[in-house]
Amino acid sequence: MDPKFIPMKRFLLLVLVSISLSSCAELEQISREIANSAAVTDQQIANGLQQALSKGVNEQVSKLAEENGFYTNDLVRIKLPEELSGVESTMRSLGLGNLADEGIKALNTTAQQAVKEATPIFLSAIREMTFEEARTILLGEKTAATAYLRDKTQTELYQRFEPIVRDNFQKVGADQIWENVIQKYNQVPFTSSVNPNLTDYVTNEALKGVYKMIELEEQQIRNDVKERSTNLLRQVFALQD
Repeated sequence: MDPKFIPMKRFLLLVLVSISLSSCAELEQISREIANSAAVTDQQIANGLQQALSKGVNEQVSKLAEENGFYTNDLVRIKLPEELSGVESTMRSLGLGNLADEGIKALNTTAQQAVKEATPIFLSAIREMTFEEARTILLGEKTAATAYLRDKTQTELYQRFEPIVRDNFQKVGADQIWENVIQKYNQVPFTSSVNPNLTDYVTNEALKGVYKMIELEEQQIRNDVKERSTNLLRQVFALQD
């Protein structure tokens, strides 16, 4: 046999061995991942979901309770209800844009004050999550955890928010601002008089904002491994990847 072919044969053999070893390593890694997934208990899944939801509440909902938490957040900023869209455009056409802006900011400040009451209600619902609910949520839709919280807390939160919103309309001066805005608007010729229930509107918009921010955190944890800040989160959410 020609000696010049020996190095090539050795090279090919080394390539084949390398590929074989690489494949074995990959198979071993897959086997480890399967074993780890199988080893995740219902308790760990529940703890992982509770940790993820608590992270959403603490990191996202708490931001809404900060100064201008709603007003400067484009995702949840409360705009005027549809029946007042004409009020805003009319005020601006009359050179009263500052008054309209002041009224919108007052609505958002009122919601900001109410959200401070949300955290303990959320944490209570999170603690009550069952093993079955946790596994269903983990393997469900990308917003299943938020949907769980909404189902468990929306009625209670509305009942808690509504009187706070009503009281804070007075505390932040929103009642006087909007009484002035609507009074001026109703004096404009050829306009229909308005008298909206702003307390109910702001309460519902505040709730939408709260769930929106929790949903954002949930999607980040589900979609981005880097957002899984603990070993438990990484282990549990690997099951849904």
